[in-house]
Amino acid sequence: MTADLDLVSLRAAGVDVVLDVSGPLLPRVLHWGRDLGADAGSLGLTTVAPVPHSTLDAPIPLTLLPSESDGWAGTPGLEVARGGASRPLRLRLAEPVTATGNTVTVRATDDDAGVAVVVALDLDVHGVLTEQVSVRNLGTDVLDVVSLQHLLPIPDRAAQGLDLTGRWTRERAPQRFDVQHGTHLRASRRGRTGHDATLLMSAGTTGFGFRRGEVWSTHVAWSGNHSHLVERLPGGAGPHGSVLGGGELLGPAEVRLAPGEEHTSPLVLFVHSTDGLDGISARLHRRLRARTQHPSSPRPVVLNTWEAVYFDHDLGRLLELAETAASIGVERFVLDDGWFGGRRDDTRGLGDWVVSTEVWPDGLLPLVDRVHELGMQAGLWVEPEMVNLDSDLVRAHPDWVLGPADGRPWRRQHVLDLTNPAAWAHILGRLDAIVSENAIDFLKWDHNRDLLEAVSDGHPAVHRQTTAVYALLDALLARHPALEIESCASGGARVDLGILDRTHRVWTSDCNDAVERTDIQLWTTLLLPPELVGAHVGPPVAHTTHRHVDLGMRCATALFGHAGLEWDITTCRPAELDELRGWIALYKELRPLLHSGDVVRADSDEPGERLHGVVAADASAGVFAFVQLVSGGSARPGLRQLVGLDPDRRYRVTLPAGIPAPQTIERAEPGWMATARASGLETTGAVLMSSGLSMPVLAPAQALVLVVTAVA
Repeated sequence: MTADLDLVSLRAAGVDVVLDVSGPLLPRVLHWGRDLGADAGSLGLTTVAPVPHSTLDAPIPLTLLPSESDGWAGTPGLEVARGGASRPLRLRLAEPVTATGNTVTVRATDDDAGVAVVVALDLDVHGVLTEQVSVRNLGTDVLDVVSLQHLLPIPDRAAQGLDLTGRWTRERAPQRFDVQHGTHLRASRRGRTGHDATLLMSAGTTGFGFRRGEVWSTHVAWSGNHSHLVERLPGGAGPHGSVLGGGELLGPAEVRLAPGEEHTSPLVLFVHSTDGLDGISARLHRRLRARTQHPSSPRPVVLNTWEAVYFDHDLGRLLELAETAASIGVERFVLDDGWFGGRRDDTRGLGDWVVSTEVWPDGLLPLVDRVHELGMQAGLWVEPEMVNLDSDLVRAHPDWVLGPADGRPWRRQHVLDLTNPAAWAHILGRLDAIVSENAIDFLKWDHNRDLLEAVSDGHPAVHRQTTAVYALLDALLARHPALEIESCASGGARVDLGILDRTHRVWTSDCNDAVERTDIQLWTTLLLPPELVGAHVGPPVAHTTHRHVDLGMRCATALFGHAGLEWDITTCRPAELDELRGWIALYKELRPLLHSGDVVRADSDEPGERLHGVVAADASAGVFAFVQLVSGGSARPGLRQLVGLDPDRRYRVTLPAGIPAPQTIERAEPGWMATARASGLETTGAVLMSSGLSMPVLAPAQALVLVVTAVA
């Protein structure tokens, strides 16, 4: 190996990806990280690794799809099998690599194995690198795609890792680890993304946080089984220390290609930041906001009826709820579970997508028409991928249930086999009719169980089920382009960029306890911008935790997302309705900023303390929340810096009237607060960012909201 290499450099937004495309092997990534400028050409020499004893006689190359045939002893990039036989692939370039702008296309074959691949790499204007791989069967018999992993090198200084885990009502809990020899693997076999899905797998320099350190992250944009990994071998990864990556997790013989057929992987995203995790989020949020399908209208205030009425659907009660909602400024009214078939509880009726004449003798239009008259959008809950065995659909089509007939129920429900064309067409027809006949503007699309024993026609079916769901959503939206859809999966179990290519927000969690929600939302915004994160004010006593939380804390938490209510507000006192009215007015005032600015999160060693916010891209304004989840370890918090502002500008700090004041444990509040409350405190960005504000001693489960506006 010499320095005389053919190099391609992709550069955007401070990120550089340098590829050796000399061949005959697949390209090697010599560098992925901060922009190297004009000196990237020297990498052909500076990255040549030494050859230690007891190894191959030349440095081991780490290609885009590393293989044992290259000397790679780590996780293979691509594994295939044919007729029960398998061997490591020996992929070689079939033609010169093409590079157009920041897009690289690689075509390679293994003629002996009868396999062709196309690897597409793209570095977007925000610095997000995407990779997608297509595999074609050039042989004369069936080819099984066994495994396909997307792997990129990361350096030795990426010594610590972070991923997310969780469970129902406690999604997105962070966990850190040291990057050591071996594989840190997060594999999901749930058939959906999962409550414990990591969203991002990250590795960074020692002590990296929200605002500090260099970080490398990856996300698999797929709603079925998948994996994310960080792997370090004693011999390194080419000239680098480790690899980071992931891909779809395939079952035995799950993807079988007939001669001439092709399989295309999900898109896998790779993101680098020199500004900690906030830098990762900023790149991802800008990419998402640039999509043509990204919601462009102001995100309407939602009232969802689940925790207000549950299955008790009474027209008079719901009309009162809708009228109360409209009177305080709600803009979207969503009728939850219980409106269809024999669905009076969660044991029956799922799959029978016809309006219940028992509960709704005149249909849904009396409610929907009134909702529209009140100036609100009308939404409806559905769970199209699931069935109860006690349903007319299953009685008529027992073969439409995915998996064995005696498969284990989950919440007394089973999965509808959408890989069956007849079942798929039936569901599309029913959804189309429901939306059309009832003038529905929004669907809350639920998915309340994992897929266990997901087998159809004797073959693993998670891949085909996932693509069928995507196709179903695409077809429905093609018929109803103005329809908006929420990805709900027993709360936050389907949060990924695959489902968000055809939905308009996620239901972040079934937990509306604002204390729990603070961290759930904080870590969800690692991947998603706030306007895609459903965030509702629940009742005083949380449905899932039975904890009492003050209205101010509930409002402050829901402000930092796509805001709404999950509460029977007809039971509210007039004073509570006034407070909700003020909060909704504040949300409407701030949502242009909240849903376009950069998410910022301060690093803190104080347990139970959070300081986060959103700052305009030009640093002209910001909204922050200082949150105390549990009692602080110190008698007073001290000075806290407001991050992300411009040190050279002057700002006015105010305490907005639309949020009920937090409870405090102090004899006197910090000196600046009375001024901020009355006329606004004026100071410089340098003071706010470097010295900071002396924060009040908040009681547990309280939040203080600050609005910062540039005045010069």
